[in-house]
Amino acid sequence: MAQQADTLTHQQIFELLKTQPGLSDWWAQSLAVKFEQQIGRRQPGQDCTGLFKLSVNKTLPGQLDDVLALWLSAVAGVTGFSTVPVQNEPRISQSEKWRYWRCELADGSRLVVNIQQKTADTSVLSLQHEQLNTEAELKRWRSFWQAELPKLLQLS
Repeated sequence: MAQQADTLTHQQIFELLKTQPGLSDWWAQSLAVKFEQQIGRRQPGQDCTGLFKLSVNKTLPGQLDDVLALWLSAVAGVTGFSTVPVQNEPRISQSEKWRYWRCELADGSRLVVNIQQKTADTSVLSLQHEQLNTEAELKRWRSFWQAELPKLLQLS
């Protein structure tokens, strides 16, 4: 029986794709999102709730704790980003393989920094800016973070 995927919810599309041999959950999710973009249900950068998010990544020398220390030093004393105040005190947590830094901004959006070991002597810092209301906000913040992240990390 053929499925009319454009009549299905995101979750239903994902579940249908998951049943395909050799297709991992990650790929099923990615394909569901791309399909929704193709049919006009979702814009690039938009999640299934209708909000937007972006990610900017940098590979840096050092172990997880070294890169976390670099980030904490970079944002020490920062009370806001691009004129938007930090709403709450940032939170730091960790697991064996990850380091996390999170904070909410006064505009209702939030920042999530994830740090993961890439090689024996490098780690990836991924800054995600989530819960953006419009595509215009997404574009503004993407431009800001692409310019600001290297400055914060003293890479430029």
